[in-house]
Amino acid sequence: MRTVTLQSPPYAALSIPPAPSSSSFSFRNSTLFFNTCLPQFRASSSASTRFALDASSIQTASTTELDAVSAFSEIVPDTVIFDDFEKFPPTAATVSSSLLLGICGLPDTIFRNAVDMALADSECYGLENTEARLSCFSSKALVNVGGDMAKLVPGRVSTEVDARLAYDTHAIIRKVHDLLKLYNDISIPPQRLLFKIPSTWQGIEAARLLESEGIQTHLTFVYSFAQAAAAAQAGASVIQIFVGRLRDWARNHLDDPEIESAQLKGEDPGLALVTKAYNYIHKYGHKSKLMAAAVRNKQDLFSLLGVDYIIAPLKILQSLKESIASPDEKYSFVRKLSPQSAASYVFRDEELVKWDQASLAAAMGPAAVQLLATGLDGHADQAKRVEELLGKIWPPPNV
Repeated sequence: MRTVTLQSPPYAALSIPPAPSSSSFSFRNSTLFFNTCLPQFRASSSASTRFALDASSIQTASTTELDAVSAFSEIVPDTVIFDDFEKFPPTAATVSSSLLLGICGLPDTIFRNAVDMALADSECYGLENTEARLSCFSSKALVNVGGDMAKLVPGRVSTEVDARLAYDTHAIIRKVHDLLKLYNDISIPPQRLLFKIPSTWQGIEAARLLESEGIQTHLTFVYSFAQAAAAAQAGASVIQIFVGRLRDWARNHLDDPEIESAQLKGEDPGLALVTKAYNYIHKYGHKSKLMAAAVRNKQDLFSLLGVDYIIAPLKILQSLKESIASPDEKYSFVRKLSPQSAASYVFRDEELVKWDQASLAAAMGPAAVQLLATGLDGHADQAKRVEELLGKIWPPPNV
Protein backbone atom coordinates (compact mmCIF):
# COMPACT_ATOMS: atom_id res chain seq x y z
CA MET A 1 0.00 0.00 0.00
CA ARG A 2 1.35 3.39 -0.94
CA THR A 3 2.13 5.72 1.88
CA VAL A 4 2.05 8.94 -0.16
CA THR A 5 0.00 10.25 -3.02
CA LEU A 6 -0.22 13.45 -5.00
CA GLN A 7 -3.97 13.09 -5.03
CA SER A 8 -6.39 15.10 -2.92
CA PRO A 9 -9.32 13.34 -1.22
CA PRO A 10 -11.62 11.93 -3.93
CA TYR A 11 -14.58 13.92 -5.11
CA ALA A 12 -17.68 11.88 -5.86
CA ALA A 13 -18.97 14.39 -8.39
CA LEU A 14 -15.72 14.55 -10.35
CA SER A 15 -16.32 13.74 -13.98
CA ILE A 16 -13.36 12.47 -15.99
CA PRO A 17 -13.82 12.82 -19.75
CA PRO A 18 -12.59 10.01 -22.00
CA ALA A 19 -8.96 10.11 -23.06
CA PRO A 20 -8.16 11.81 -26.39
CA SER A 21 -7.78 9.47 -29.33
CA SER A 22 -4.54 8.77 -31.14
CA SER A 23 -5.44 11.52 -33.60
CA SER A 24 -5.27 14.05 -30.78
CA PHE A 25 -2.29 16.28 -30.17
CA SER A 26 0.82 16.01 -28.06
CA PHE A 27 3.52 18.41 -26.97
CA ARG A 28 6.47 18.55 -24.60
CA ASN A 29 8.26 20.98 -22.26
CA SER A 30 5.52 21.08 -19.61
CA THR A 31 4.74 18.65 -16.85
CA LEU A 32 1.57 16.68 -16.32
CA PHE A 33 1.69 14.36 -13.34
CA PHE A 34 0.44 10.84 -13.89
CA ASN A 35 -0.44 7.87 -11.73
CA THR A 36 0.28 4.58 -13.44
CA CYS A 37 -2.77 2.94 -11.87
CA LEU A 38 -0.84 -0.11 -10.77
CA PRO A 39 -1.83 -2.87 -8.32
CA GLN A 40 -1.04 -1.95 -4.74
CA PHE A 41 1.87 -3.56 -2.91
CA ARG A 42 3.12 -3.62 0.65
CA ALA A 43 6.77 -2.66 1.03
CA SER A 44 8.99 -2.88 4.06
CA SER A 45 10.20 0.44 5.44
CA SER A 46 13.64 -1.02 6.11
CA ALA A 47 16.31 0.37 3.81
CA SER A 48 17.97 -3.06 3.69
CA THR A 49 14.85 -5.12 2.93
CA ARG A 50 14.46 -6.36 -0.63
CA PHE A 51 11.19 -5.78 -2.42
CA ALA A 52 8.80 -8.73 -2.06
CA LEU A 53 5.67 -9.00 -4.20
CA ASP A 54 2.34 -9.76 -2.61
CA ALA A 55 1.32 -12.89 -4.45
CA SER A 56 -2.32 -12.18 -3.79
CA SER A 57 -2.05 -8.90 -5.71
CA ILE A 58 -0.16 -9.93 -8.82
CA GLN A 59 1.71 -12.88 -10.26
CA THR A 60 5.49 -12.67 -10.35
CA ALA A 61 5.59 -13.43 -14.05
CA SER A 62 3.53 -10.35 -14.90
CA THR A 63 5.33 -7.92 -12.60
CA THR A 64 7.14 -5.09 -14.33
CA GLU A 65 9.90 -2.88 -12.99
CA LEU A 66 7.37 -0.07 -12.98
CA ASP A 67 5.11 -2.15 -10.71
CA ALA A 68 8.04 -2.79 -8.41
CA VAL A 69 9.35 0.74 -8.03
CA SER A 70 5.85 2.19 -7.70
CA ALA A 71 5.55 0.41 -4.36
CA PHE A 72 8.06 2.86 -2.92
CA SER A 73 7.50 6.20 -4.71
CA GLU A 74 4.90 7.90 -6.89
CA ILE A 75 6.41 7.70 -10.39
CA VAL A 76 5.30 10.38 -12.87
CA PRO A 77 6.45 11.48 -16.35
CA ASP A 78 7.99 14.86 -17.11
CA THR A 79 6.16 15.55 -20.38
CA VAL A 80 2.63 16.18 -21.53
CA ILE A 81 1.83 13.43 -24.02
CA PHE A 82 -1.92 13.46 -24.45
CA ASP A 83 -1.83 10.44 -26.74
CA ASP A 84 -0.48 8.40 -23.81
CA PHE A 85 -3.43 8.96 -21.46
CA GLU A 86 -4.36 5.28 -21.69
CA LYS A 87 -0.83 4.17 -20.80
CA PHE A 88 -0.37 6.68 -17.98
CA PRO A 89 -3.80 7.91 -16.80
CA PRO A 90 -3.43 11.38 -15.30
CA THR A 91 -4.20 12.02 -11.64
CA ALA A 92 -2.79 15.54 -11.18
CA ALA A 93 -1.40 18.33 -13.34
CA THR A 94 0.83 21.40 -13.57
CA VAL A 95 -0.33 24.50 -15.46
CA SER A 96 2.43 26.85 -16.62
CA SER A 97 3.41 29.47 -19.18
CA SER A 98 5.15 26.72 -21.11
CA LEU A 99 1.89 24.80 -21.28
CA LEU A 100 0.03 27.89 -22.51
CA LEU A 101 2.60 28.39 -25.27
CA GLY A 102 2.03 24.80 -26.36
CA ILE A 103 -1.74 25.23 -26.36
CA CYS A 104 -1.58 28.47 -28.34
CA GLY A 105 0.69 26.81 -30.87
CA LEU A 106 -1.82 24.05 -31.49
CA PRO A 107 -5.21 25.64 -32.25
CA ASP A 108 -7.13 22.34 -32.25
CA THR A 109 -6.20 21.30 -28.72
CA ILE A 110 -8.87 20.41 -26.19
CA PHE A 111 -7.70 23.35 -24.05
CA ARG A 112 -7.72 26.06 -26.72
CA ASN A 113 -11.26 27.14 -25.83
CA ALA A 114 -10.06 27.83 -22.29
CA VAL A 115 -7.56 30.34 -23.69
CA ASP A 116 -10.11 31.91 -26.04
CA MET A 117 -12.55 32.39 -23.19
CA ALA A 118 -9.83 34.13 -21.18
CA LEU A 119 -9.28 36.55 -24.06
CA ALA A 120 -13.02 37.25 -24.16
CA ASP A 121 -13.20 38.11 -20.47
CA SER A 122 -14.75 41.55 -20.04
CA GLU A 123 -12.88 42.23 -16.81
CA CYS A 124 -9.56 41.89 -18.61
CA TYR A 125 -10.27 43.64 -21.90
CA GLY A 126 -11.83 46.53 -20.01
CA LEU A 127 -8.44 47.42 -18.51
CA GLU A 128 -6.87 50.43 -20.22
CA ASN A 129 -3.30 49.67 -19.19
CA THR A 130 -1.86 47.26 -21.75
CA GLU A 131 0.49 45.54 -19.30
CA ALA A 132 -2.30 44.99 -16.78
CA ARG A 133 -4.63 43.71 -19.49
CA LEU A 134 -2.13 41.15 -20.78
CA SER A 135 -1.32 40.01 -17.25
CA CYS A 136 -5.04 39.58 -16.63
CA PHE A 137 -5.44 37.53 -19.81
CA SER A 138 -2.52 35.33 -18.81
CA SER A 139 -3.89 34.68 -15.31
CA LYS A 140 -7.35 33.91 -16.68
CA ALA A 141 -5.87 31.53 -19.25
CA LEU A 142 -3.83 29.68 -16.61
CA VAL A 143 -6.89 29.28 -14.40
CA ASN A 144 -9.24 28.31 -17.23
CA VAL A 145 -6.81 25.61 -18.36
CA GLY A 146 -6.29 24.60 -14.74
CA GLY A 147 -10.03 24.32 -14.31
CA ASP A 148 -10.25 22.05 -17.36
CA MET A 149 -7.38 19.99 -15.98
CA ALA A 150 -9.22 19.65 -12.67
CA LYS A 151 -12.09 18.01 -14.57
CA LEU A 152 -9.65 15.53 -16.11
CA VAL A 153 -7.74 14.58 -12.97
CA PRO A 154 -8.86 13.58 -9.47
CA GLY A 155 -5.76 15.06 -7.85
CA ARG A 156 -4.32 18.52 -7.38
CA VAL A 157 -3.54 21.09 -10.06
CA SER A 158 -0.30 23.03 -9.51
CA THR A 159 -0.40 26.52 -11.03
CA GLU A 160 2.84 28.35 -11.79
CA VAL A 161 3.29 31.79 -10.22
CA ASP A 162 4.94 34.34 -12.52
CA ALA A 163 8.73 34.00 -12.12
CA ARG A 164 9.10 37.75 -12.60
CA LEU A 165 7.70 38.14 -9.08
CA ALA A 166 10.31 35.84 -7.54
CA TYR A 167 11.98 38.51 -5.41
CA ASP A 168 8.81 40.19 -4.12
CA THR A 169 7.06 38.31 -1.30
CA HIS A 170 3.96 40.49 -1.26
CA ALA A 171 3.60 40.40 -5.06
CA ILE A 172 3.75 36.58 -4.98
CA ILE A 173 1.07 36.47 -2.28
CA ARG A 174 -1.16 38.91 -4.19
CA LYS A 175 -0.79 36.83 -7.36
CA VAL A 176 -1.68 33.61 -5.53
CA HIS A 177 -4.71 35.28 -3.94
CA ASP A 178 -5.78 36.53 -7.39
CA LEU A 179 -5.39 33.06 -8.91
CA LEU A 180 -7.22 31.48 -5.99
CA LYS A 181 -10.13 33.89 -6.46
CA LEU A 182 -10.30 33.05 -10.16
CA TYR A 183 -10.36 29.34 -9.32
CA ASN A 184 -13.10 30.00 -6.79
CA ASP A 185 -15.11 31.78 -9.50
CA ILE A 186 -15.13 28.54 -11.52
CA SER A 187 -15.85 26.40 -8.44
CA ILE A 188 -12.45 24.73 -8.03
CA PRO A 189 -11.91 24.28 -4.26
CA PRO A 190 -8.54 25.21 -2.70
CA GLN A 191 -7.97 21.60 -1.64
CA ARG A 192 -7.50 20.75 -5.31
CA LEU A 193 -4.79 23.38 -5.83
CA LEU A 194 -1.06 23.93 -5.39
CA PHE A 195 0.77 27.14 -6.29
CA LYS A 196 4.24 26.69 -7.76
CA ILE A 197 6.67 29.32 -6.43
CA PRO A 198 10.43 29.80 -7.05
CA SER A 199 12.66 29.08 -4.02
CA THR A 200 14.17 32.51 -3.58
CA TRP A 201 14.10 33.71 0.02
CA GLN A 202 11.13 35.89 -0.89
CA GLY A 203 9.38 32.91 -2.46
CA ILE A 204 10.04 30.75 0.59
CA GLU A 205 8.69 33.48 2.87
CA ALA A 206 5.61 33.82 0.66
CA ALA A 207 5.08 30.06 0.95
CA ARG A 208 5.28 30.29 4.74
CA LEU A 209 2.64 32.99 4.87
CA LEU A 210 0.38 31.27 2.33
CA GLU A 211 0.62 27.92 4.12
CA SER A 212 -0.39 29.70 7.35
CA GLU A 213 -3.60 30.65 5.50
CA GLY A 214 -4.17 27.04 4.47
CA ILE A 215 -3.07 27.63 0.86
CA GLN A 216 -0.91 24.77 -0.47
CA THR A 217 2.41 25.68 -2.05
CA HIS A 218 4.88 23.92 -4.33
CA LEU A 219 8.42 25.32 -4.07
CA THR A 220 10.62 24.77 -7.10
CA PHE A 221 14.18 25.57 -8.30
CA VAL A 222 15.73 24.03 -5.17
CA TYR A 223 19.44 23.41 -5.76
CA SER A 224 20.93 23.50 -2.26
CA PHE A 225 20.32 21.99 1.16
CA ALA A 226 19.80 25.47 2.61
CA GLN A 227 16.90 26.09 0.20
CA ALA A 228 15.38 22.69 0.94
CA ALA A 229 15.67 23.13 4.71
CA ALA A 230 14.27 26.66 4.59
CA ALA A 231 11.37 25.44 2.43
CA ALA A 232 10.64 22.65 4.90
CA GLN A 233 10.74 25.09 7.81
CA ALA A 234 8.29 27.28 5.90
CA GLY A 235 5.89 24.34 5.68
CA ALA A 236 5.76 24.09 1.89
CA SER A 237 3.46 21.26 0.82
CA VAL A 238 5.80 20.11 -1.98
CA ILE A 239 9.53 20.78 -2.48
CA GLN A 240 11.03 20.04 -5.91
CA ILE A 241 14.73 19.26 -6.48
CA PHE A 242 16.28 18.89 -9.96
CA VAL A 243 18.73 15.98 -9.80
CA GLY A 244 20.14 16.04 -13.31
CA ARG A 245 20.67 19.79 -13.47
CA LEU A 246 22.98 19.67 -10.46
CA ARG A 247 24.92 16.82 -12.06
CA ASP A 248 25.24 18.75 -15.31
CA TRP A 249 26.54 21.81 -13.46
CA ALA A 250 29.09 19.73 -11.55
CA ARG A 251 30.51 18.31 -14.78
CA ASN A 252 31.43 21.75 -16.04
CA HIS A 253 32.15 23.82 -12.93
CA LEU A 254 34.25 23.79 -9.78
CA ASP A 255 34.37 25.43 -6.36
CA ASP A 256 30.93 24.64 -4.97
CA PRO A 257 31.49 23.34 -1.40
CA GLU A 258 28.23 21.39 -1.22
CA ILE A 259 28.86 19.63 -4.52
CA GLU A 260 32.51 18.96 -3.71
CA SER A 261 31.52 17.47 -0.34
CA ALA A 262 29.23 14.99 -2.10
CA GLN A 263 31.84 14.12 -4.70
CA LEU A 264 34.50 13.47 -2.03
CA LYS A 265 32.14 10.85 -0.60
CA GLY A 266 31.71 9.30 -4.04
CA GLU A 267 28.14 10.58 -4.29
CA ASP A 268 26.24 12.18 -7.13
CA PRO A 269 25.45 15.77 -6.04
CA GLY A 270 21.83 15.69 -7.19
CA LEU A 271 21.05 12.34 -5.58
CA ALA A 272 22.91 13.39 -2.44
CA LEU A 273 20.81 16.56 -2.13
CA VAL A 274 17.53 14.66 -2.43
CA THR A 275 18.70 12.16 0.17
CA LYS A 276 19.82 14.86 2.59
CA ALA A 277 16.63 16.89 2.15
CA TYR A 278 14.47 13.80 2.64
CA ASN A 279 16.36 12.87 5.80
CA TYR A 280 16.01 16.41 7.17
CA ILE A 281 12.27 16.54 6.49
CA HIS A 282 11.62 13.19 8.15
CA LYS A 283 14.08 13.42 11.02
CA TYR A 284 12.72 16.76 12.20
CA GLY A 285 9.03 16.16 11.51
CA HIS A 286 8.33 18.63 8.71
CA LYS A 287 5.14 18.12 6.70
CA SER A 288 6.64 18.74 3.25
CA LYS A 289 6.61 16.09 0.53
CA LEU A 290 9.74 15.84 -1.63
CA MET A 291 9.73 15.66 -5.41
CA ALA A 292 12.82 14.56 -7.38
CA ALA A 293 12.83 15.94 -10.94
CA ALA A 294 15.25 15.84 -13.90
CA VAL A 295 15.91 12.14 -13.36
CA ARG A 296 18.07 11.02 -16.27
CA ASN A 297 18.19 7.20 -16.13
CA LYS A 298 16.79 4.15 -14.36
CA GLN A 299 19.68 3.96 -11.93
CA ASP A 300 18.87 7.48 -10.74
CA LEU A 301 15.32 6.36 -10.13
CA PHE A 302 16.38 3.21 -8.28
CA SER A 303 18.69 5.30 -6.10
CA LEU A 304 15.76 7.50 -5.00
CA LEU A 305 13.20 4.84 -4.11
CA GLY A 306 11.28 5.97 -1.07
CA VAL A 307 11.16 9.67 -1.94
CA ASP A 308 7.58 10.90 -2.24
CA TYR A 309 7.51 11.69 -5.97
CA ILE A 310 9.91 10.97 -8.83
CA ILE A 311 9.44 12.76 -12.16
CA ALA A 312 11.02 10.63 -14.90
CA PRO A 313 11.28 10.96 -18.69
CA LEU A 314 8.72 9.02 -20.67
CA LYS A 315 11.45 6.83 -22.17
CA ILE A 316 12.42 5.66 -18.68
CA LEU A 317 8.80 4.95 -17.75
CA GLN A 318 8.31 3.02 -20.96
CA SER A 319 11.46 0.98 -20.28
CA LEU A 320 10.27 0.24 -16.74
CA LYS A 321 6.84 -0.74 -18.03
CA GLU A 322 8.31 -3.09 -20.63
CA SER A 323 10.86 -4.71 -18.30
CA ILE A 324 9.84 -7.76 -16.29
CA ALA A 325 11.07 -7.76 -12.69
CA SER A 326 11.99 -11.39 -12.03
CA PRO A 327 13.52 -12.71 -8.78
CA ASP A 328 16.97 -12.70 -10.34
CA GLU A 329 16.54 -9.15 -11.71
CA LYS A 330 19.95 -7.52 -11.92
CA TYR A 331 18.70 -4.40 -10.13
CA SER A 332 17.91 -4.70 -6.47
CA PHE A 333 14.62 -3.01 -5.65
CA VAL A 334 15.57 -1.63 -2.27
CA ARG A 335 13.97 1.30 -0.50
CA LYS A 336 16.83 3.79 -0.35
CA LEU A 337 15.03 6.52 1.60
CA SER A 338 12.87 5.87 4.66
CA PRO A 339 11.92 7.57 7.93
CA GLN A 340 13.96 4.93 9.73
CA SER A 341 17.17 5.69 7.83
CA ALA A 342 16.48 9.41 8.19
CA ALA A 343 16.40 9.09 11.97
CA SER A 344 20.05 7.99 12.03
CA TYR A 345 21.33 10.68 9.65
CA VAL A 346 23.72 13.11 11.33
CA PHE A 347 23.52 16.82 10.47
CA ARG A 348 26.08 19.46 11.32
CA ASP A 349 25.11 22.16 13.80
CA GLU A 350 25.29 24.86 11.13
CA GLU A 351 22.71 22.94 9.07
CA LEU A 352 20.18 23.01 11.90
CA VAL A 353 19.79 26.76 12.19
CA LYS A 354 16.52 28.62 11.81
CA TRP A 355 17.05 29.80 8.25
CA ASP A 356 16.63 33.46 7.38
CA GLN A 357 17.50 35.56 4.35
CA ALA A 358 21.11 36.20 5.41
CA SER A 359 21.93 32.62 6.35
CA LEU A 360 20.29 31.30 3.18
CA ALA A 361 22.28 33.67 0.97
CA ALA A 362 25.51 32.74 2.75
CA ALA A 363 24.88 29.00 2.42
CA MET A 364 23.86 28.90 -1.24
CA GLY A 365 26.88 28.00 -3.34
CA PRO A 366 27.63 28.93 -6.96
CA ALA A 367 25.60 26.02 -8.33
CA ALA A 368 22.40 27.00 -6.53
CA VAL A 369 22.84 30.68 -7.34
CA GLN A 370 23.50 30.11 -11.04
CA LEU A 371 20.88 27.40 -11.57
CA LEU A 372 18.22 29.41 -9.74
CA ALA A 373 19.00 32.47 -11.88
CA THR A 374 18.89 30.40 -15.07
CA GLY A 375 15.56 28.87 -14.13
CA LEU A 376 14.04 32.22 -13.25
CA ASP A 377 15.27 33.80 -16.49
CA GLY A 378 13.81 30.99 -18.56
CA HIS A 379 10.42 31.02 -16.86
CA ALA A 380 10.23 34.81 -16.87
CA ASP A 381 10.90 34.76 -20.62
CA GLN A 382 8.11 32.20 -21.11
CA ALA A 383 5.67 34.36 -19.12
CA LYS A 384 6.59 37.37 -21.27
CA ARG A 385 6.18 35.36 -24.47
CA VAL A 386 2.73 34.23 -23.36
CA GLU A 387 1.62 37.82 -22.82
CA GLU A 388 3.04 38.91 -26.16
CA LEU A 389 1.28 36.02 -27.91
CA LEU A 390 -2.04 36.71 -26.20
CA GLY A 391 -1.71 40.36 -27.23
CA LYS A 392 -1.31 39.31 -30.87
CA ILE A 393 -4.32 36.98 -30.95
CA TRP A 394 -6.69 39.24 -28.97
CA PRO A 395 -9.56 39.49 -29.59
CA PRO A 396 -10.02 35.79 -30.43
CA PRO A 397 -11.80 35.13 -33.74
CA ASN A 398 -14.07 32.39 -32.38
CA VAL A 399 -15.69 34.30 -29.52
